[in-house]
Amino acid sequence: MIDFLLEYYRTITFSVEILAAVTGLLLYKKYKCTAAKYFIWFLVIVTIFDTIGAYTKYVRPDQFLSFLIGTKFEKNHWWVTMYWKIGAIMFYVFYFNQILKTPLFKNIIKYAGTFFFMFSIIYIGFHWDAFFYQFFSIISVLGAAVILMCAVLYFIEILNSDNLLTFYKSINFYISAAIFIWWLIITPLSFYSAYYTYEVGKNFFDLDFVFLRKQIYLFTNIFMYLTFTFAFIWCRPEND
Repeated sequence: MIDFLLEYYRTITFSVEILAAVTGLLLYKKYKCTAAKYFIWFLVIVTIFDTIGAYTKYVRPDQFLSFLIGTKFEKNHWWVTMYWKIGAIMFYVFYFNQILKTPLFKNIIKYAGTFFFMFSIIYIGFHWDAFFYQFFSIISVLGAAVILMCAVLYFIEILNSDNLLTFYKSINFYISAAIFIWWLIITPLSFYSAYYTYEVGKNFFDLDFVFLRKQIYLFTNIFMYLTFTFAFIWCRPEND
């Protein structure tokens, strides 16, 4: 079973990702007057960007992107860092600013997001060459800290609100819970990047770690995107 899932890792991941995005689009009318509409478009954009990021499978001697072999764009570390490691974090900062009601909480995540973005750009500028062949642990950890802070502030606000008894009907709760768990599980993997690094013309990786990493990503992705799909169907829209 595990071998089957790993063999079709990319297909399964794209399938649950597309399922969540399509479900959101089909139920867009239900959420068009709420902040959840931004999340639906975010899922669509992530699906498109993930598809673009899969260009690396065509960077082979017998494929049409063979001219990228030996260049900085042979791997997609730069692309994933831009749209997911940084872009996704900034979206969630925006999204939680839309759904949070407490001015203090909104200011906290706004300034945290601004600091994270500026730090990431400066850090990449000082490590420009590495930007194309490795992920930066410091950016992953700071991004996770921002996400976890956003989710925790949302949970605190729910505990202090009149919506406590009906939180399970809120799509924002499922979004917050899913990304909280996803980043909590995935972030520690960044500390083991030494076992999976790449440079033009060189590969350094531990095979056991590669398979473990793939399994963790696969199951957490399935959990997250199926949670989003369930939330779109189950939850009631909230007039923000």
